[in-house]
Amino acid sequence: MDILIHPTYFPSISHFAAIVQAKSITFETDDNFQKQTNRNRMYIYSANGIQLLNIPIKHSNTVHQKFRDVQLETAFNWQKQHFKSLEAAYRTSPFFEYFEDDIRSLFEKKHRFMMDLDLETYDLVCNCLGIQADYFKTEEYHKEVKEQSDFRFLANGKKDMHQFEPYPQVFEEKHGFINNLSILDLLFNEGRYAVDYLKKQKISL
Repeated sequence: MDILIHPTYFPSISHFAAIVQAKSITFETDDNFQKQTNRNRMYIYSANGIQLLNIPIKHSNTVHQKFRDVQLETAFNWQKQHFKSLEAAYRTSPFFEYFEDDIRSLFEKKHRFMMDLDLETYDLVCNCLGIQADYFKTEEYHKEVKEQSDFRFLANGKKDMHQFEPYPQVFEEKHGFINNLSILDLLFNEGRYAVDYLKKQKISL
């Protein structure tokens, strides 16, 4: 299938299941920014259960700001905080050390725009998974699309109702299986076996 999807911050498992199963991928880059979506947040599995990692953004005076124009707030050292949270959550997972240096390098960079960071996290995860998933970018915004499967809704976790097969998680003995976290949860626990897992999951509009 040909899919239209949003770039998000270390995307959810449903996001990457759609990508791995797609024939072609187009990223939506021309819409307005929406708050409280996965564009600037991800969910991980910490010792206390589900944990939100949110990136602060600079607020705009305009009512409708294009996502491509959203800038990151540099007054906070969120990069250090996010990597420390990942390290605390996944240090004992089977594959954290294998991918640690690649992941750390991203958090040592200073990105200006949210979209650039999101696209780099996508490229990084694809590299870690050992897959080549080239993509196109939209050139203008269309509310409805006919020639592609529209998975843009996956950027809004509240609209994403996908349920996936359980896989081993670090703290599952304490809190049980937590569904559809960031792709990093699957990557750190399953390594490159994650690709086979993603291919088997049911993904729907």
